[in-house]
Amino acid sequence: MRQAVLTEPYNVILRDVPPPRELKPNELLLKIHRVGVCGSDVHMYYGKHPFANTYPMIQGHEYGGEIVRVGSAVKDFSPGMKATARPHLVCGHCAPCLRGQYNVCQNLRVEGCAGPEGSAQEYFIIPEDRAVHIPDHMTYDQVAMIEPIAVGAHSTRRPGSLEGKNVVVTGAGTIGNLVAQFAVARGAKKVLITDLVDSKLDIARQCGIHETANTAKETLADAAKRVFGSDGFQVGFEAVGAQPALTDLIAGVENGGTVVIIGVYVRNPVVNMGFLGEHELNVLGSMMYRHEDYLEAVDWTAKGIIKTTPLISRHFPLEQYHDAYKFIEAHSDQAVKVMIDVA
Repeated sequence: MRQAVLTEPYNVILRDVPPPRELKPNELLLKIHRVGVCGSDVHMYYGKHPFANTYPMIQGHEYGGEIVRVGSAVKDFSPGMKATARPHLVCGHCAPCLRGQYNVCQNLRVEGCAGPEGSAQEYFIIPEDRAVHIPDHMTYDQVAMIEPIAVGAHSTRRPGSLEGKNVVVTGAGTIGNLVAQFAVARGAKKVLITDLVDSKLDIARQCGIHETANTAKETLADAAKRVFGSDGFQVGFEAVGAQPALTDLIAGVENGGTVVIIGVYVRNPVVNMGFLGEHELNVLGSMMYRHEDYLEAVDWTAKGIIKTTPLISRHFPLEQYHDAYKFIEAHSDQAVKVMIDVA
């Protein structure tokens, strides 16, 4: 069985290993078809992820595959089905886990990131309780996108109802795009997405996010006035992990409004806490997802509410995993979602 291994920053190798072990009663064996390269993977490739720099690492926490074998106690899955699974491993006994917030488990590990091996290999074992069934009509590209789609589902729940509110999303990469799509689908009055790259804003428009602004050419304040007029915006989602974007959102959101942090910051940003207090702003974190977010991601993608095709930039075979990173490095302004074809 072949695996792609990030042995150290800037170095991915392919290696042969023995076939998967025997399944436990509650486990499924997936034949992996597709692995998505995530922004967190790129941070790890450069050795700059603030929370995950463990090497060697078999990456891959965005994936889709076909079930080829199931354990003796598995009830809801059978060979031939398409499936994926949540990658987080939780303790189940810390305070967050006991109150149902297992996505922020105090002992959280993430497969293919800050934890055991991920799915960048020909076969991968998952437990039934973290797995989700995928409708047959969905493509493996869509299946591999369920993980980032679930990020969009979860983060757009964090501020409460978006119905009738104006929303700004900074960063039109994969996550920002999906967050904006969810904001539209959850009934936001208007949604403005910003970026520094016109091609990413064009992709956003293809996905139904019609209000866009290139903040290299137009300030967020001017764009918000153009789009929202005197109404302003009540909710902001920071999906790029950049100081200027965070500063602009906090400065621009309506008094008493909410800013949700999704982006990964390589350097800790500076926040004007006095301004935050004086304007009674809510700044919320958003961490990954829970199972209900995965289920919603599958449902809304299957129904065509969430669009993924415009986001796919390029496919690489498993043997060219390293080349995929080089492509992203060379086309950082253009690449949105790169897929690895395993089968």
